[in-house]
Amino acid sequence: MRRYIIGALLVTGILGSAAGCAARVRVYDEPRRDYHRWDSREDRAYREFLRETHRAYREFRMLDRRDQEEYWEWRHRHPDRR
Repeated sequence: MRRYIIGALLVTGILGSAAGCAARVRVYDEPRRDYHRWDSREDRAYREFLRETHRAYREFRMLDRRDQEEYWEWRHRHPDRR
């Protein structure tokens, strides 16, 4: 029983630390020379950009440079509402 508890704690710790790393992804906006934290809020904004521009979903990192810059231009015109 003790082995199972220790195993469960290890798995929980590993998964928790992996989720923490995912929240720390930063993406560089070259034309404006600033960084953006890619989190759930940024993902929602990106999906809204895709919807408004009638594009299919592709991971942001897989876009070519021109398309990434187009997104950042759009993003700076559409800041988050608090």
